Amino acid sequence: MDIKQVAKETSKVLASYLTYQAVRIITNQLRETNPGQAIWLSGFSSTGKIQDGEAYLQEMLQENQEMAFRIMTVRDHLVDEVADYLPEMVRDNIQKANIDYRRQYLERMTQLSSIEPNPETELQTDSEPNAEPR
Repeated sequence: MDIKQVAKETSKVLASYLTYQAVRIITNQLRETNPGQAIWLSGFSSTGKIQDGEAYLQEMLQENQEMAFRIMTVRDHLVDEVADYLPEMVRDNIQKANIDYRRQYLERMTQLSSIEPNPETELQTDSEPNAEPR
């Protein structure tokens, strides 16, 4: 397992997600101030390009430089605001989710085993009344 490669890929996904969030924020702002521009941005962003935040920004720079700079500015602000919280939040969320999945699995397994009759238990139960008292 190459931890550095995992970290690099995770960082790229996070940057793309913050780009997506910046576009959502700007689109919502534009709906109130410039609905036509909001429609244009939604249309430009709906083509699937936004899955790769860096490729999306490169295309946006060619299409609308002002909008690209606005997205980059909002993305910078978002990363400044959330970066400090991320490591602990991600760790806590994953640990909590793993515990929940394990608990659900154990509950299912416990319910299944209590429903299915165990032949050994039935034999022991049947033989107990015949056992001599001590």
